[in-house]
Amino acid sequence: MTPVITAGARDLGILAALIADAFCDLPPSRWLISDPDARRRLLPGYFRLYLDHALTAGVICTTADRDAAALWIPAGHQPPAPPPDYPDRLAAATGPWTRQFVLFDAALERAHPVGVPHHHLAILAVRPGRQGHGTGTALLSACHHTLDQAAIPAYLEASSPRNRSLYLRHGYQDHGPPIRLPGGPPMYPMWRQPAPLMNPHQERQSVQ
Repeated sequence: MTPVITAGARDLGILAALIADAFCDLPPSRWLISDPDARRRLLPGYFRLYLDHALTAGVICTTADRDAAALWIPAGHQPPAPPPDYPDRLAAATGPWTRQFVLFDAALERAHPVGVPHHHLAILAVRPGRQGHGTGTALLSACHHTLDQAAIPAYLEASSPRNRSLYLRHGYQDHGPPIRLPGGPPMYPMWRQPAPLMNPHQERQSVQ
């Protein structure tokens, strides 16, 4: 099992580059920034905004080799609010494509569940060369164990049908219809109820 650790401030630069690399060719990323060169140049700065927010408002899980990152943001009865300086930093990071990112944020916010406290898996990314080796599963399993202990549900937006299938295998279910980006690809809102914990008698039986 891949060891999972909590990232700190010194990890944010390398994790921003990792997430940008992993997400560069996903359909939502291509919709956000159509030019491939600009996308590779600008995405690390954009994802740094997510990392800075998760560092202060949530938790960032990673591996010892910094080959993956999971960004979790606690949400109350309303979607988690962005930091106060987010609009200015977003414009500085995304330049002429800022409008696309504003539309993206609005579409995700409209679909975000309200009324039930939960944790939002804002990003799960694995370095391309490490995908398919169980690294993402290790991060999910570690975080899900913590959420199950506290009986906290989880929410995410899957970026493709393939990713949706991955999350279905990890206990998530569709949460309403797909999110439709204006003139762009669908994303898939998904919800995971916390798994019931086994009592000590059940645990003893499971290891016999």
